[in-house]
Amino acid sequence: MAARQVVNWDVGYVYADHVGGSREAIGVNGKLPIPPVHITEGDTLVLHVHNSLNVSTSIHAHGIFQTNTSYMDGAAMVTQCGIPPGKSFTYEYKVNQAGTFWLHGHYHHQNADGLRTPLIVHDREHHFYEYDGEYVFGFEDWYNQTYEARLDETQDPNGTFPPPSPAPNALINGIDGNVTKAIQFKPNRRYRIRLINMSATVWFKFALPGHQMHVIEADGKYSTPLEVNGITLGPGQRYSVLVTAHDNITRNYQYLVEVFASFFPKIPGESPKYYTGIVEYSKNASPVAVDPIATLEAIPEDKSFSGYTDVELSSADRQPVFPVNRSINLVLRGALFTDNVTRDIINNITYTEPHIPTLYSALTLGPLAVDKDLYGIQSNAVVLKHNEYIELIVHNPNTIPHPMHLYGHAFQLIEYGPVDPKIVLGDNRESLGNQTPPVVKSSKYPMQRDTVVVPTMQYVKLRFRADNPGVWLFHCHMDIHFGMGMAMTFIEAPDTMQNTMSIPDSMAQMCVDQGIGIFGNGAGNAGTDLSGLPPMPTIKSF
Repeated sequence: MAARQVVNWDVGYVYADHVGGSREAIGVNGKLPIPPVHITEGDTLVLHVHNSLNVSTSIHAHGIFQTNTSYMDGAAMVTQCGIPPGKSFTYEYKVNQAGTFWLHGHYHHQNADGLRTPLIVHDREHHFYEYDGEYVFGFEDWYNQTYEARLDETQDPNGTFPPPSPAPNALINGIDGNVTKAIQFKPNRRYRIRLINMSATVWFKFALPGHQMHVIEADGKYSTPLEVNGITLGPGQRYSVLVTAHDNITRNYQYLVEVFASFFPKIPGESPKYYTGIVEYSKNASPVAVDPIATLEAIPEDKSFSGYTDVELSSADRQPVFPVNRSINLVLRGALFTDNVTRDIINNITYTEPHIPTLYSALTLGPLAVDKDLYGIQSNAVVLKHNEYIELIVHNPNTIPHPMHLYGHAFQLIEYGPVDPKIVLGDNRESLGNQTPPVVKSSKYPMQRDTVVVPTMQYVKLRFRADNPGVWLFHCHMDIHFGMGMAMTFIEAPDTMQNTMSIPDSMAQMCVDQGIGIFGNGAGNAGTDLSGLPPMPTIKSF
């Protein structure tokens, strides 16, 4: 039977001592790492949060659709006001999904400073794929600077761009990657290994030499099995693989992990970094020798798997390709503005928070809620009709890949292909090579997921049905890029929302306690009066 799973979090400052030194971080109940949360499909998650920070906080369940509970999504100033310092709030929502997810702070990008942990939702009736045991690998990046300090350095109009930031170290399940724990295999047993990239900036590779891995899940959606030699995860992405143990205990093996980003210069010993752990069959077994660097370098950086992209997976639910009622082109860029600050943009708009949560505007504007402009231009809003089929064509004419995450939905992966050279501007034109990436299309049953890496100089086509009324972010999950403005909001079926959804009194009170409005447009005013919003900054150059 479904249960109420109660979790108590006191979010506060802790000191984390990792490779490179100790610094202030954000933990739960006085500790880091934060224990993973395990629930079962159909359970109600009750997350009691007390805020012991000196700034507001909020908690987002990454990949959970929040059907009929958009206000519980945890996206600060999108679906709620933050939890004020010294105050408490309870998130409560039913989880009718199974798969691999994670919980993280969503105000002030607090996840980058430690407020993050796996959320594992186990199948209710039976495993879609049978296995005897499982292991969870939560991957994190760790910097010696706080997120706020790194963002300030990145956007300093008097500094160099990009700043000479050192590559981070890796944490595996909250522990320094160079002291990872062994995992135990028993002969002929089948194991599910869940991989979660909870990092703020970087990519991770994972390999298990000497074993066959079959991908069975991406971002909470089951796939038909695909055999791979290794897996690459962009920020925010998750995978599950099945591995069958050998039939004897004479040898021990290694699992391999690499942390990297294409925009960090390669410096031996610094970037990329490599980590190993033991796959133990017996304490007395002899180890199998392996070259970690050579093995991991054989996994392409621009593909999810060794030799494959995620679009080549097929969805296990055999959902055919969605039709298209509406196609939306989105162009991702960075730009220098006239105040000499570098920001990121989607369709030439850099995202900043509105004066009241966008969801509250959608619920209180009445018939005006279908006007995207009333959410404020810097909310970068697009209004969707209920149940229409949406195609997003996301173009990345840049030299940095972007992991784009959609809230409230999983989208079908339809196609990757090369960007039109005409939309490549400025210095990026120097990176247009003679080799054009191929067009790669989905199978008859496209894989679904909620976070996709849009490769450099490529586009990706995504499709989803607007069947979940609410307000949903779409943003780059590299936190620096999100903080620099690479985000937008989908206002989904505001007319339906107004008839079916209401904000709990305790949530509205959090806004009132902080002097934040709960009625009106993006400026917090009635009707079409947008006075008080800051002017849209002007782009100087790309």
